[in-house]
Amino acid sequence: MGFEEMWSALLPVGRDPDGGGYHRFAWTPPELECRAWFLDEARRRDLDVERDRNGNLFAWWRPDGAAGRAVLTGSHLDSVPGGGAFDGPLGVVSALAAIDLMRERGVRVDRPVGVAVFAEEEGARFGVACLGSRLLTGAIDPSRARALRDGDGRTFADVLAAHDLDPDAIGRDDDLLGRVGCFVELHVEQGRALDEPVGAASAIVPHGRWRFDFTGEGNHAGTTRLADRRDPMLPFARMVLAAREAAERHDAVATVGKVDVTPGGVNAIPSSVAAWLDARGPSDDAVRRTVADVHEAARAAAASHGVAVELSEESYTEVVGFDTSLRDRLVTALGGVPVLPTGAGHDAGILSARLPTAMLFVRNPTGVSHAPAEHAETSDCLAGVEALAAVLTDLARG
Repeated sequence: MGFEEMWSALLPVGRDPDGGGYHRFAWTPPELECRAWFLDEARRRDLDVERDRNGNLFAWWRPDGAAGRAVLTGSHLDSVPGGGAFDGPLGVVSALAAIDLMRERGVRVDRPVGVAVFAEEEGARFGVACLGSRLLTGAIDPSRARALRDGDGRTFADVLAAHDLDPDAIGRDDDLLGRVGCFVELHVEQGRALDEPVGAASAIVPHGRWRFDFTGEGNHAGTTRLADRRDPMLPFARMVLAAREAAERHDAVATVGKVDVTPGGVNAIPSSVAAWLDARGPSDDAVRRTVADVHEAARAAAASHGVAVELSEESYTEVVGFDTSLRDRLVTALGGVPVLPTGAGHDAGILSARLPTAMLFVRNPTGVSHAPAEHAETSDCLAGVEALAAVLTDLARG
């Protein structure tokens, strides 16, 4: 089964029938169906399948004579709410297709080649992006991960246990990482910066997520005078505007894309508002200054309305400069391709703290990502498979 057949089989899973995008949250039925699809495809190819103790999946191609530290590729299968088809799955499908291509061409490799599917990359269910790779590398404390809750109040520990994983066993896995020599992730480009079918990544800009909790006093919308209100929605509104203003000042980007209002009644003044800020920028200083400015504006607005506000950092990733020698080797193997930075986070960025990593991008003509209009032409996807096969061939022979 080639790239196009695999892509067609995966395309309907978790898709909103009304065209609203994909809802493949970690360990929910659509994402579990994607996992089952991956395991079936891996077994069809006689790849050795492994699920690690953090819920990540791996499929290993170990031809006779292949030894030493593996060349790992892959991506993720979960999505953001209403996400696009390509973010994550393109890297997984392309990895399997690249191995098919190498086999068809009789490529002999000296090192094993692996395909990874990392768990909860988007953080859409438990709030921490790249959770599977963070656990694998030790970038998040296991006790904190176990206590994470989804929107229904279920803990990460409970969900793991429901899927035959031991919550007490999660965490850094030096044995698995020790079997990997490098990681190359293929991904759809998430802007409109790539003019050619395939490019390579230079770096990931600093980025993080912060939660603002505004606590006021719930009351009746019709009988409570304006002067008597402690309405948390007002400082929240100021916080949203402050995010845009601070981002402009510091040449960053800031987004408030999720809010939870309690109790959520049309005729009730809210008692509390929780809001999540995503901030990214060209430097750690730019991001930190942006968040600090937003926090200060929120505190001032909260005080003026008799509301309390608390800020907590849910995740943060400093600037990631991909391994230059590995990146240069990719570019050389492909005869020279554009090199560009990205404002999006990836498992490759988390893994870079423990082993050499690199990324390949496939052109996105719409420039849209995390939304239904995310797209890549089939011809560019096939060029991506060719590029990944060339890179894996080069790395697995050395």
